[in-house]
Amino acid sequence: MKELDLSDLMKAETREEWREFGFFYTNDDSAKEWLLSGDKTGLLGFADMLDFYAANPRFAAESEHEHFGPHWYLKVITWPETRIDGHAIWGSQADVARLAQLVRSAVNAAQAGDSINIREQYSDESEYTLVLKVQVDGFDAASLDPQLAG
Repeated sequence: MKELDLSDLMKAETREEWREFGFFYTNDDSAKEWLLSGDKTGLLGFADMLDFYAANPRFAAESEHEHFGPHWYLKVITWPETRIDGHAIWGSQADVARLAQLVRSAVNAAQAGDSINIREQYSDESEYTLVLKVQVDGFDAASLDPQLAG
């Protein structure tokens, strides 16, 4: 029987984190997009994360931030101006709550296979588009992580 090496254990842990997280994300700098892929439940979980951030006094001060997901690339930063760029989603807690509502409304109206683009609805200053790819129910978020291949 083959023993698992540390790399295999880390991959298994990351795979489980994606599954608990409910959606997979990556950013595409050439297309200037944050791509989030999940079933409706997973993408609604993203809206819940944004709501938690927006309601938490810990994140009220300018420059406070939170990293999301197993790899911690996606970040929300409290800031007086709204925008989405390759670094983060920026805005006041009220703005982040508004984004959560935009995500929730769009996902609730979507069907598997739909792709939802959020950019100007959040901020005219956004350099990046938030792209929500609605997958079939039961979608495995870990299946898209290229670091888990093999």
